Amino acid sequence: MSTIVIEVPSVLAATLAGQRRLEVPLPREPTMRGLLDELDVQYPLFGRRVRDERGDVRRYVNIFIGQDNIIDLEGLESTVHQGHCVLIMQSVAGG
Repeated sequence: MSTIVIEVPSVLAATLAGQRRLEVPLPREPTMRGLLDELDVQYPLFGRRVRDERGDVRRYVNIFIGQDNIIDLEGLESTVHQGHCVLIMQSVAGG
């Protein structure tokens, strides 16, 4: 089975049943949108923290495929391939 590795910081791990690293099957639609859609089904709280009501990535969330920010690629239409590592980071503000 083709898989992709998802890594998140501890602030998002609680939304993924405490996991900071997941190995998930390559989605039927091999794009970031397809991957997030499938994660939303299993982890709805994660989906709400990462995307807004329109399905767009929230402005304080950065997603990297390897070392490339999807903003610099094709956004949610960026292609994911077997073996890719996807890092999803949520900005944390403080003062």
